[in-house]
Amino acid sequence: MPTPTVANFIPPDRLVLSDGRELGVTFEEDRVPSYSLPDPLVFESGEEVSDVESWRRRRNEILELFQSHVYGRSPGAPTSLRSEVLESEPTALGGRAIREQVRLHFGDADTPALDVLIYRPATGDGPVPAFLGLDFFGNHSIHTDPAIILSGQWMPDDPSQGVERHRATERSRGASASRWPVETIVERGYGLAVAYCGDLDPDYDDGFQNGIHPLFYREGQSRPDPDQWGAIGAWAWGLSRILDFLESHPAVDHRRVAVIGHSRLGKTALWAAAQDERFAMAISNQSGCAGAALSRRRLGETVEAITTVFPHWFARNFQRYAGREDALPLDQHQLLALVAPRPLYVASAVLDRWSDPRGEFLGAMAAEPVYRLLGARGLDTDRMPEIDQPTGDVLAYHVRTGGHDVRLWDWLQFLAFADRHL
Repeated sequence: MPTPTVANFIPPDRLVLSDGRELGVTFEEDRVPSYSLPDPLVFESGEEVSDVESWRRRRNEILELFQSHVYGRSPGAPTSLRSEVLESEPTALGGRAIREQVRLHFGDADTPALDVLIYRPATGDGPVPAFLGLDFFGNHSIHTDPAIILSGQWMPDDPSQGVERHRATERSRGASASRWPVETIVERGYGLAVAYCGDLDPDYDDGFQNGIHPLFYREGQSRPDPDQWGAIGAWAWGLSRILDFLESHPAVDHRRVAVIGHSRLGKTALWAAAQDERFAMAISNQSGCAGAALSRRRLGETVEAITTVFPHWFARNFQRYAGREDALPLDQHQLLALVAPRPLYVASAVLDRWSDPRGEFLGAMAAEPVYRLLGARGLDTDRMPEIDQPTGDVLAYHVRTGGHDVRLWDWLQFLAFADRHL
């Protein structure tokens, strides 16, 4: 299989493509252009949203804009969703957890399937609330537990993750464990369900000839239409399918599931929560451009950069706005508003300039009027908080010390947020 066209890391001050071209990048706040944000509480016709009923109509209008111009339209649930228990252990993690590994089938035996790893507390009464997210390098990467099935799917080459020739090795086990504090999550009374994003769609641009996209092509179709789903749409679709499965799981409370994601999977978590209101909470960790950060700021990663390097993440229509962010009929604060009034946590890191921490905060702040309209408290501030000082209520935000990562400190804030709202 082909390799990605650029390196897997983002240079700190410039973006050089594999063909030698360089895209301009700015991190200086004084170079942010003047811009005007579309009002989430004003219809395209100019009519103002005045109550909850009219917001529901406006919400549908905004959702349609994101489907048409950014992430693409996704199909509904498959006609067939079958679960197969691959493994179960009632005394995992030294007796502290119950581990389950389940394979979700979307069609015949030769069609793609999604492997879901679930940990939940070994003790406790009744169904537990849970966090649900996708991982970058296979379920085996989130913990050193030797019983986790080693993924055989394609992965980006990354020696630090134990991936060689696009396949995981035994050295992959636990390579991303610092981002998934499983014991802490379980000890706090929550379940955790994770799946590898590459089971749904491998993260490289091959014209969508693999993954789940071909399952939904009409006769004669060979790739998504310009307004149909890209990889982020496929990954978000998969999160909803896991939630479908959890609805029938007797030990997980599907009404209290928080969808969580980091970086490109943070964009995915937001898009999943925007489309599927069954998710009780959404957590976006450093989702940046086309996530929580305002596109019109053009600081750090831009629409031009992201659609050039990762065109497969989005609907092809999104490429029309490269360098033309002001022409977008929407911006990312409206995506955040689609989560309202459900709890939403937006997290940044001070050294992650590529993701534009201030732009993420301003995105959350611009979504706040919708939260207020729906009777939920927001950030309660118009000033970016100090580093490592979370702010907000139902809509919350923090900017952490350090760079692009998920750390235990982040999870402790997310768990406290879930304690308040789940």
